[in-house]
Amino acid sequence: MGLPFGTSQDTCPVRSLRQWLDRAGIREGPVFRSVVRYGHVARRGLHKDSIGKLLKRAAARAGMNVDPLGGHSLRAGCVTQAAMNGVREFIIMRQTGHKTVATLRRYIRSGEIFRENAAAGLGI
Repeated sequence: MGLPFGTSQDTCPVRSLRQWLDRAGIREGPVFRSVVRYGHVARRGLHKDSIGKLLKRAAARAGMNVDPLGGHSLRAGCVTQAAMNGVREFIIMRQTGHKTVATLRRYIRSGEIFRENAAAGLGI
């Protein structure tokens, strides 16, 4: 499964990934690596706990509450936004590797409470 090019060059994950690989000189091995002393890119991949720490650091810089965030927040956010955008569950499951719809649905956060809300239809 792949990622399509985004509609905006500034936010396209495929373009960003290609740019990172090119600038870091990565031709094989782990994609996500530490940037060590003097801006050199390490050969080894990030530790499994690094994604959550990096996410929390970036969220804190943006002024967000970091307490509920973790590495799986990115996965849950992807699944939630895809569901809110009307992507069918089997398509999301093919991308994420979920084996059951029940497990997939646990990843969908309650963002739909504002879109699928009876009060929203009152016109007030």
